[in-house]
Amino acid sequence: MTFFFLRNAKHFLPQVFLSSFFMTDLDNNSCKKYIKMITNIVILSLIICISLAFWIMSMTASTYYGNLQPISPWRWLFSVVVPVLIISNGFKKKSLDHSGAIGGLVVGFILTIANFSFFTSLLMFFLSSSKLTKWKGEAKKRLDSEYKEGGQRNWIQVFCNGAVPTELALLYMIENGPGEIPIDFSKQHTASWMCLSLLAALASSAGDTWASEVGTVLSKSPPRLITTWEKVPVGTNGGVTMVGLAFSLLGGTFVGIAYFLSQLVFVNDLDISAPQWPIIAFGGLAGLLGSIVDSYLGATMQFSGLDETTGMVVNSPSNEITISSCAVLLSSWMESFRMNRCCLLAQWSTGAASSELPDAIAVRKDLLMYLAIKSQVICTCLKHENAVMQLNYI
Repeated sequence: MTFFFLRNAKHFLPQVFLSSFFMTDLDNNSCKKYIKMITNIVILSLIICISLAFWIMSMTASTYYGNLQPISPWRWLFSVVVPVLIISNGFKKKSLDHSGAIGGLVVGFILTIANFSFFTSLLMFFLSSSKLTKWKGEAKKRLDSEYKEGGQRNWIQVFCNGAVPTELALLYMIENGPGEIPIDFSKQHTASWMCLSLLAALASSAGDTWASEVGTVLSKSPPRLITTWEKVPVGTNGGVTMVGLAFSLLGGTFVGIAYFLSQLVFVNDLDISAPQWPIIAFGGLAGLLGSIVDSYLGATMQFSGLDETTGMVVNSPSNEITISSCAVLLSSWMESFRMNRCCLLAQWSTGAASSELPDAIAVRKDLLMYLAIKSQVICTCLKHENAVMQLNYI
């Protein structure tokens, strides 16, 4: 009998164990919670391993080159864990799709490891934009033919908003290394310009988003085309309202306040540095200017037409469309100009940095600038697969 039991134990013991386990200890919901808990533990363990691996690499690089300051393991861990948590929450709330989540992880990691003030500004822009995109969604659905439920952003939209800040964060790390510094042109001229350039990029993104998401809903008067000041339908590219411009100023100011508060928390030597409060005003002006530039580019380089069957403004021409503002050959390529309105400022800071640094570092900066702009053009080409058809139609 003992021999029979041992010989067949391998067949019936697992079944008995599993059946008793699931029938007595766990029901269906408990099993799902258990699996979710184990999955979170595994992911957290992998994140810790990745952050430690990055720390070991930074220690090795600092030992080999001698002039590089190693990044602490806590900074690596924070730069990996926090973006993962934020992006996961955004994905669950349908603020991002799969590709947008991956792109957001890349942008979030680079900005966080470079400077916590960069991360805070990016976080406030992302949270406020996501909330405003979902705000009064039913009203926006009646006005915008391309409105998505939840405002899901894909990887192209993420990089259109985040490519320039990411490139500037990389240049900042080459110039200054990861860490927080006060914006003081008398002591750190180049790094201060890079910080302001990155703030301007995020503030202009926030200003444009706040203006488009709030102005179209709250404005009582019809928008006017920024080039001719003629009244146009709601949703027309290049249309502006006083409410929208006011909220673009508020959006940039909101990001500037986030950057300023981060400086107060993370920077130690503010008492011997220049005052940091002008950052707030700079953010507001960048948000307003970014929205104005974006509207001008939309009025002159992007198609807008009124669909007579639905009464909505559309961005693609067809036989049933009445032209609202303009029909330019490069109308489908408008997104390549969105967020590139800060590229001149970025190139300005890059040129200033290149004149003060060794040639090798200057070459790396020029290469990063080239790759960042080229990647945005490629993203635009991928986004508008029907560009050739639209060109043939026109």
